[in-house]
Amino acid sequence: VQLVESGGGLVQLGGSLRLSCVASGFAFSNFWMGWARQAPGKELEWVSLINGPSDLIYDGDSVKGRFTISEDNAKNAVRLQMNTLKPEDTAVYYCAATVVAALPYNYWGQGTQVTVS
Repeated sequence: VQLVESGGGLVQLGGSLRLSCVASGFAFSNFWMGWARQAPGKELEWVSLINGPSDLIYDGDSVKGRFTISEDNAKNAVRLQMNTLKPEDTAVYYCAATVVAALPYNYWGQGTQVTVS
């Protein structure tokens, strides 16, 4: 199983970033795909989940209206478009796959750093 993230980086307050994750080694369409993040000294926080076949999306309260998750089943990919970024969005963002839409998730990527200055 592999989840490979890309797209993190440094962005200014109010800016945008798009994270991407390509999955392999498991039945992508049978899993919820999503993102979680962890800021320094804080607990892991789930950000957004999507189940493409069921057309369901769950967004965390802190990102509603600013972040948009999407899925490309043909490419086994999930993306997170992050707009109007705030300093409190600074964290390591992890791509994840889960059978049940709740922590702990089953599979994790290596993480990508997002820093908002």
